[in-house]
Amino acid sequence: MEASAVQAILALIDSGEPAFSADYFAPGHVTASAFVVDAGRRRLLLIHHAKLGEWLQPGGHIDPGEDVLTAAIREVYEETGVVGIPISEGIFDVDVHAIPASGDRPAHTHYDVRFLLEAANEDLAPSDEVLGARWVPIADIPAVATDPSVLRASSKLP
Repeated sequence: MEASAVQAILALIDSGEPAFSADYFAPGHVTASAFVVDAGRRRLLLIHHAKLGEWLQPGGHIDPGEDVLTAAIREVYEETGVVGIPISEGIFDVDVHAIPASGDRPAHTHYDVRFLLEAANEDLAPSDEVLGARWVPIADIPAVATDPSVLRASSKLP
């Protein structure tokens, strides 16, 4: 499944469409997120997503002029107050998923590029963009109300 997500993201970028614009909905746009582990690498940071109602990794839209890694790090900090430091170079995971219509935004697709970060701090300061944030022991992730892509990606954690 991940290989098909990579191909879909590359096809969107190669299409010449504004793939990194949060206002491009046909079919959708590239987003950035991060799987953030604590310093002991025993817990994963999850946010309770306000619109989707699930516990997911922090992330969101890419601002103009940002690269995807910078956007992922910024989103983690904005949503949780945690400063994330990349553990390794490169992309950790990718996922393509449907986003339902909300307000004036039509249903569309997120082409999510995900990075693996380690927390420089563990105190949480969730923003009003999320319903909450918490550290979840990696072994307990399957018991948390999340989506299959989080379970798949978290199974790759070091």
